[in-house]
Amino acid sequence: MICAISGEVPDEPVVSKKSGLLFERRLIERYIEDHGKCPVTKEELTMDDIVPVKTNKVVKPRPLQAASIPGLLGIFQNEWDALMLSNFALEQQLHTARQELSHALYQHDAACRVIARLKKERDEARTLLAQAERQIPASVVGAAPAPVVSNGKRAAMEDEIGPDGKKIHPGINAIMIDELTECNTMLSAQRKKRQVPPSLAPIDALERYTQISSHPLHKTNKPGILSMDIHPSKDIVATGGIDTNAVLFDRQSGQILCTLTGHSKKITSLKFVPRDELFVTGSADKTVRIWQGSEDGNYNCIHTLKDHTAEVEAVTVHATQKYFVTASKDNSWCFYDISTGSCLTQVGEASGQEGYTSASFHPDGLILGTGTTDAIVKIWDVKTQSNVAKFEGHVGPVTAMSFSENGYFLATAALDGVKLWDLRKLRNFRTFSPYDSDTPTNAVEFDFSGSYLAIGGSDIRVYQVANVKVEWNVIKTLPDLSGTGKVTSVKFGADSKYIAVGSMDRNLRIFGLPGDDQMDDSKSSAE
Repeated sequence: MICAISGEVPDEPVVSKKSGLLFERRLIERYIEDHGKCPVTKEELTMDDIVPVKTNKVVKPRPLQAASIPGLLGIFQNEWDALMLSNFALEQQLHTARQELSHALYQHDAACRVIARLKKERDEARTLLAQAERQIPASVVGAAPAPVVSNGKRAAMEDEIGPDGKKIHPGINAIMIDELTECNTMLSAQRKKRQVPPSLAPIDALERYTQISSHPLHKTNKPGILSMDIHPSKDIVATGGIDTNAVLFDRQSGQILCTLTGHSKKITSLKFVPRDELFVTGSADKTVRIWQGSEDGNYNCIHTLKDHTAEVEAVTVHATQKYFVTASKDNSWCFYDISTGSCLTQVGEASGQEGYTSASFHPDGLILGTGTTDAIVKIWDVKTQSNVAKFEGHVGPVTAMSFSENGYFLATAALDGVKLWDLRKLRNFRTFSPYDSDTPTNAVEFDFSGSYLAIGGSDIRVYQVANVKVEWNVIKTLPDLSGTGKVTSVKFGADSKYIAVGSMDRNLRIFGLPGDDQMDDSKSSAE
């Protein structure tokens, strides 16, 4: 009889009623107290399931060598030899460690010298720059034209102030409305013909998803990922954090491509605009920045938009990729031309009572959804900028929303969980309340095929999308491995082959099939 944990003959043998396995009593008691499971089968196990085995006490005979003085001397000699060999190995390791420490100290000293030289060169360059600026004649400076933000239109528009002291916006003209309508017609026709791609990850694959990688992208002293987006055609994940930085991460290589700095407060929302390699970020510093990608992979800020008077909470890009909308806690949303960075219209009046906390375009582009701090979901007609519907029933601010690619469903998240709305009948047809009343649901996301729905709160839950009448079943529950209990953002990768998760720590976590990360690494090395 051998213990299944220690591999030794047990002094107090006990057997499990469920598995029939034999254990040492003190070992299995401690394991059940710590884990509550069988150490071999991983089934739920309690001490009530353990039965003691009565055996005859057997006196273990002494080994033959310990029966005589010469034998004992031989045992002591063997122990001494083993001790000397261990001591010799420790001395060798100590010598190696001393050599490595000496090498590291030398490298540190060389790095300090290089840093000191670079600082000296920087200070000299600053001194030369200051001298050159003083030598520029004042007349040249006075004659210089006023700076233009991006083009003449943008600068001129900002100077136009109405009689009430507010900026005058040009509005969405007829040409733009025709463009939006044409895009809507084309996408609606394509949607009716579109089928679920065969490359989509099946349900049984999602059931086996587990964490395959974790990447510390943000600062340790200000942890927390608040927003996330995935490039639609490249395997690049962007994260926005409390540390005021946006980080672009290449999932295939596991490398950070670039870190975008410039905002003075936390980044609340960000979106890729792949048409012109643009990138949009919204921040609690009341500004929105448009970044232009370059050939070397870096992004440079080309526009800083300051039309809001409170925290910018959401950024959403139109299907044409020519326009985007920002929503703010100042109770207004702005419609922008992405190429010029000009605000075409600002909808809403500044109010201290309520504000917007989330926003999203309908896939066809003519409808805009916004969530407010007072638990209301508003649906807007983009062409007329009029509020055409209101959904009530949530508790707390509407933290996130996502339209399904089928165009019929809208999922919204708040303190009380997730509600699903039927846009055809303008009613709530299902509510998920997976967490307790003190745990808000911070993220909700349909995948691109419209087959799966992910919810993020104290953990991540993936549902199979059904219809209004059929129940939506949970496929997989993924734990929040950050230890914070606050999942803030969830995104599906291409074909739902992986799920990217951001929490209130500094790590981006990737969930997928075990082994997929090694496959990705081998592909990237082969390329």
